[in-house]
Amino acid sequence: MRILPHDQAVLDHVAAREAAIVSRAVDWANLNSGSRNAAGLDRVLDRLESAAGSLAAEVRRVPTGGSVNVGDDGAVRTEAHADALQITMRPDAPVQVVLTGHYDTVFPIDSAFQTVVTRPDGALNGPGIADMKGGISVLLAALEAFEIHPDKAGVGWTVLLSPDEEIGSPASAPLLAELGARGHVGMTYEPALTDGTLAGARKGSGNYHLIVTGKAAHAGRAFDDGANAVAGAAIIAARLHALNGQREGVTINVAKIAGGGPLNVVADNAVVRFNVRVPDRAASDWIEATVRQIASEPPFPGLTLDLHGGMTRAPKPMDASQSALFEAVRETGALLGQTLAWKPSGGVCEGNNLHAAGLPNIDTLGVLGGDIHSDQEFAWPASFVERAQLSALILCKIASGEIDALKLKSLRLETM
Repeated sequence: MRILPHDQAVLDHVAAREAAIVSRAVDWANLNSGSRNAAGLDRVLDRLESAAGSLAAEVRRVPTGGSVNVGDDGAVRTEAHADALQITMRPDAPVQVVLTGHYDTVFPIDSAFQTVVTRPDGALNGPGIADMKGGISVLLAALEAFEIHPDKAGVGWTVLLSPDEEIGSPASAPLLAELGARGHVGMTYEPALTDGTLAGARKGSGNYHLIVTGKAAHAGRAFDDGANAVAGAAIIAARLHALNGQREGVTINVAKIAGGGPLNVVADNAVVRFNVRVPDRAASDWIEATVRQIASEPPFPGLTLDLHGGMTRAPKPMDASQSALFEAVRETGALLGQTLAWKPSGGVCEGNNLHAAGLPNIDTLGVLGGDIHSDQEFAWPASFVERAQLSALILCKIASGEIDALKLKSLRLETM
């Protein structure tokens, strides 16, 4: 592969818009869009919809379904979610690229971390600037530039920006599955590591919520008449924790036990919340069966158990399609003087969903940064153009056929 004159024009298009690419990401990051901040999500969605107007594509808001939410009191409720934004260009082209991102962040509306500042070393420090409002700006910049390429007609693309990735994509998962099934190559914009390293194989993940119901009683007068849900939850938590080390690569994190009340009352309710990570499908099947077995056995009489949740993202191994795509991206990066490497990750993202639906994908094409999910989150401004040029050139090479999207998809289907 080499950079042709019309490829260079695309790269120059990106470089000429550096200030705008960075500044719009800062603007979006200054608007709180925690996953459950409906008003904030809507404000950011307005900005994204307006920015997408520059692409002359079909832009529409896609309603998402509700999801089940278990409260700390054990009550099961249906939770509504904000709309996704879908941007579509040339849906009938022979090659289809799916680009995804999320506009929610982990920072709630009452977070003290609300605005972007520039650190003394030049890095941008702000909520979601790396994860992933910077990534969304990079995504749009790459598409804006690609649309001047003479071979663009052979490549259609669809962007999905979701409102719930940080809580496991409960509402957008069906949309991701649909796009993954009909696309040929996926590009997702989680931040890369600080040195530009990409995530390779990813573990799968599951989130569970176990409601423990007991019987209330006076702790002094009628202790034996009660059934303590908090004590039962603690025993179950210990059983879950004991699963660690029983199967290679499988981890179980008991994250929270909620419930109980006054000290003189035998607790009649508790909720155990835990996350599991698995390296492959066999491990996923094992942990799912084991968790359900534990949840079917109350630790002592008088308790009832009600399990909610499950595996939210399947493992994403480095199969033949992923290996071939990574090699093509590495070669593309080399044309730009970018040395790209990858390594396994225990983290999960929309790339897991897309791969499970049959779509080979690179899922860390966003900006270079770090300390995500904390008030130290940062992104390097220079990486915005660098990463947008990488994505734009990948699209150019898909259009020219030098990256064979149809073959990549075929390789993925062979392993399903």
